[in-house]
This record gives sequence, C-alpha cells and structure tokens, in this order.
Amino acid sequence: MVINMLIGVGLGPGDPELITLKAIVALKKSDRVYVPGRLAADLVAPYADCEILDFPMTKDDEVLNKVWDRNAEIVAGDAKDGTVSFGLIGDPNFFSTFSHLRRVVHDRYPDIEITTIPGISSITSFASKTGTAIDSSFEVRDSTPINSKIILKARNPRDIVDSLESEGFTEFIFAERLFSNDETIIADKEKIPIKGNYFSIIYAKKGNENQEYLNG
Repeated sequence: MVINMLIGVGLGPGDPELITLKAIVALKKSDRVYVPGRLAADLVAPYADCEILDFPMTKDDEVLNKVWDRNAEIVAGDAKDGTVSFGLIGDPNFFSTFSHLRRVVHDRYPDIEITTIPGISSITSFASKTGTAIDSSFEVRDSTPINSKIILKARNPRDIVDSLESEGFTEFIFAERLFSNDETIIADKEKIPIKGNYFSIIYAKKGNENQEYLNG
C-alpha cells in the first residue's frame, strides 16, 4: 500500500547529536528528502540523500508566492507516490519554512497526509546554551502581533478557555499526556473537559486558520 505522506522533520539547532531517533528513522525510510539549505543538508547527509530547495530571503509577495507554489509542486509530486520528508533546522511547527509549505500543499493537494516530527527548537537550545532556567510564564515573539497562546499545566481547561475567549481568541485545542499511551487531543471547544492534569495544555488562536495546519 502506497502512503501519500509529507513529513516535516525537525533536525534540532544544528548539533548532529541533537537529532531525535524518530527523525533519523523517518529520514531513512522516506522515498525522497528535501531541505531548505546547506546546514540542514549536512545534518541529513548521514542518513539520506537530499535535495536543497531554494527559499530566497525576500519580502516581495509575488516572488514568495511563486517560490511556495513551485516548491509545493515539487514536494507534492513525490508525496503523491510515496513518503517525502522535509528536514529543517529547529522544529517544523515554530517559525518554520515548513509551516508555509504545508499550507500550500494542504490547499492544493488535500489527498496528501501531512505530519511533523518535533525537533529541539531555538527556544530550548538558547536556554541550554546560556544557562537560562525559566520556571514561570514567558513570551516568545517576532515582530508580528500575538495571535496564539499556549497554556501549560492547564488543570482547569474550561475556565482557561472562557478567559481566553474574553481576550478575543476563537480556536482552541486541548492536549493531555502527549506521546504517552493515554494521549488525548480535543479540537472541539465544547468537548474540552472541566478538569485537566499537570500534563495538560491549551492552545488558543485568533482567526479561522484551518486546524489541520496546527495538528502535526
């Protein structure tokens, strides 16, 4: 059975010893592997041959749209007949080239299954390298408005959702015990439970972006 799949593979912060075992397995098993630059290609090289796709650093929307369209067509062309990995520095779900690529692929090629493998991000690698221990709430942002929030240790998820709604957030995902045998993920606000546990998370977003972009 042929699986039509595109996998965003997080390669970590650049240290080859910080690539996860799951990422390595995905790279080895993929029919094709693409990367957005030389550093990612060097990290992938011990496990798979790869092709570098060009993603120019520009704010010209016309140029960017052509780049996304061209690269999405290349990646989807292979993913229609097998499994394709797109390896990138950091994590594919945070400030990532893959986030833009997957939107185009999802819209134009809905039959292709899209998933991600998390990688050590610049946020956690920064804390490690600088000896910074963060044990209370903090903010991570670029120059864009804050449209998303992640609440950890969401012991009272319904109360949290009510509070976030008053701030203008409209979309919510509840997750609990991720990557365990008891994992729970609920994207329907009405089904979010009253009580959570220490390993519960609430994701909130403003706007109406398709949830499938958010769920690896």
